[in-house]
Amino acid sequence: MKIHTQTFLAVVAASPAIAGFDSWTPPGPYDVRAPCPMLNTLANHGFLPHDGKDIDKETTETALFEALNINKTLGGFLFDFAITTNPKPNSTTFSLNDLGNHNVLEHDASLSRSDAFYGSALTFNQTVFDETQSYWTNEVINIEMAAHARVARIKTSQATNPTYSLSNLGSEFSFGESVAYVVLLGDKVSGTANRSWVQFFFEHERLPLHLGWHKPDSLFQEEDLFGWMDVMRNITQNETDAAPAVRLLRGRSHFGW
Repeated sequence: MKIHTQTFLAVVAASPAIAGFDSWTPPGPYDVRAPCPMLNTLANHGFLPHDGKDIDKETTETALFEALNINKTLGGFLFDFAITTNPKPNSTTFSLNDLGNHNVLEHDASLSRSDAFYGSALTFNQTVFDETQSYWTNEVINIEMAAHARVARIKTSQATNPTYSLSNLGSEFSFGESVAYVVLLGDKVSGTANRSWVQFFFEHERLPLHLGWHKPDSLFQEEDLFGWMDVMRNITQNETDAAPAVRLLRGRSHFGW
């Protein structure tokens, strides 16, 4: 008996995923996803619940540690931010689509999503991402390229979005996001990453294992994130009218791109 291809794929996509680097399935029709490609990627690989729903603190910490070698303190801080997006009072879990609630954690001038003014910020936007990646001018991305890409997205959003806003906290998040894709997919010591790995990750929400990427060997800790955020601030401190580069996240962190 023949099974229609689309039906077969729908069944596969809706099936529970087995967590692991070698396991990947796209979201099914009842799964939810975030404006953050990394969290989406971890759900697609099964490190986070594949349906993207009701994620607790231990699951968040474990997923980030097992997939990316992020220490559990940072994972716990991410969770503490994430549950603030759940509209239910006294929540102890969050779902990935909660992160799309505008101007809670999600903010304008995303690297890969359109501003909420133009519709949902949950889905990948190729035009937006093309602007971001146009600043990655070599085969290896460095922090300076990432810094200029961030500023370009802010300036475009300011010029085109009549409701543009970027709070101090949103500005801090955007620094962290721009640092994270370089140092988590690349080298936290040199602040560089293979451009093909980063492009594949953003466009497919899948870890670029087949291109040679592997889980970082060393633990990613607070000083790694905040040190590179300070470097990025210094590179572009006079290039945008965005909110002041205050250090609101010292002792806290957020990853969302």
